[in-house]
Amino acid sequence: QVQLTESGGGLVQAGGSLRLSCAGSGRTFSSYAMGWFRQAPGKEREFVAATNWQGSSIDHADSVKGRFTISRDNAKNTIYLQMNSLKPEDTAVYYCAVRLRPPGPTYYVGVSDYDFWGQGTQVTVSS
Repeated sequence: QVQLTESGGGLVQAGGSLRLSCAGSGRTFSSYAMGWFRQAPGKEREFVAATNWQGSSIDHADSVKGRFTISRDNAKNTIYLQMNSLKPEDTAVYYCAVRLRPPGPTYYVGVSDYDFWGQGTQVTVSS
């Protein structure tokens, strides 16, 4: 059974750091693009960061550039999101996702670009 499991969320003060992990199981995801999204209460799910299958091509939303970094370890079937200098507006449920279509060289930034999602992990940043 294909599964993506996020971990590493929690409560942190503004200016602090967290590292999210997303572990895949049930199949290998090393050949597929993956991404991180977030959804705050009352808002639509939004793009945070994405990586191609190799980790050689990545992108981050403007709102997190310079503070967040996506990475992946294909040997561990896991992607990460290092979040530094957290702000209260970063508070949301964070989801990882995988695009289970023929691999290409690029990353993807749209919600509809992805085929399978994890259950999410809550990140709360207090002021």
